[in-house]
This record gives sequence, C-alpha cells and structure tokens, in this order.
Amino acid sequence: MPNPKILVIPGSIRAGSQNARLAALAAKELTLIDADVTRISLQDYPLPIYDADLEARDLPANAVKLKQMIMAHQGVFIASPEYSASVTPLLKNAIDWVSRVRERNDPLYAAFRNRVFAISAASPERTGGLRSLMALRQILELGCGALVIPEQVAVQQADQAFDDMDNIIELRTANLLRAQLARLADMARLFA
Repeated sequence: MPNPKILVIPGSIRAGSQNARLAALAAKELTLIDADVTRISLQDYPLPIYDADLEARDLPANAVKLKQMIMAHQGVFIASPEYSASVTPLLKNAIDWVSRVRERNDPLYAAFRNRVFAISAASPERTGGLRSLMALRQILELGCGALVIPEQVAVQQADQAFDDMDNIIELRTANLLRAQLARLADMARLFA
C-alpha cells in the first residue's frame, strides 16, 4: 500500500503556540510511521474574514490554494487551540473559506470529503482544549460532512507538557497521540 499523504495544520499562528508544538510533534510521529507529511501554517494563507458578499465578487486566491492543499492529501491532522470554549477565529475562518471553494464543478465541501481528519488540542488549562475539540468536530462533521476519527487527544497543562525536544512528557498522553496518528494513517491509506 502507498504511504498516505497527511496534512498537518496548527490552528494558531501565535509565537510559542503549544498547538504549533503539538502539530510539529504529530508531523514527526507520522513520519516515523511512514506517512508522507506536509505541515503548513495558516499564516501562509492569509484570508479576509469570511463575507458572502466578498465571496460573490471573487474568492481569495489563498482560499483556493488552501483547498487545493487539503485535497492533495488523504488525511488531515488539526491541532486546535481553545478560545472562549471554541476554535480560534483563524481556524474557523479558514474552514469557512475552504468550504466555499468550488472548482471544476466540485460538490460543495469537496475539500472535506473523501479524506479523513484527526483533531487534537493543547491548552494550559486542565481540560486540555476539549471544548475546542467538541466545536471543531461539530464544524467538520456536521457543517462540512467530513469523516473525523473518534480518537482525539487533549494535552492538558500544555505549558508544562512538552520536554526540551518537544515530546509530550506524560506517557499516557504521548501514547494516546501515537495511537490516534496510527489510526489516521491507517484510515488515510483507504483513500490513497
């Protein structure tokens, strides 16, 4: 079977983001299980706040590029920070724009179909970003029709959770992440 192509997206562009660290760790772990990994930053795809009037005039080029990037992969891993018990405006806005891009008579939500998603979060709080994961799962599954694997990882007290090599210190959480990523890779192979 071919190696699955997995896209890794941190939902934060903040300097020192724990979710950027989580995304980097996920990319490293996926590479170790022979996935073909691409890690991006949403900073490289700046988008205006979604507006249907703006969409009607012209889709932003970065929305098209981000949609094409997602569609070039069989799996997507998203590390989602938690803002006000939900996803970041940056991440939600990117999903909203990508969901509107239709090329070559694509069906609506084409970037979210025929691929598998995995979601995780890192937060300095004790919940580890679980509320953002609930919101993100709802957006992806109910809003966009995406297949999101049931395994999800919430890294609690993330400001103390990583060692100097950016590995998760707590063994149980580290093993949960590895299991989630293995499931993502296995499921992505089905779409290769």
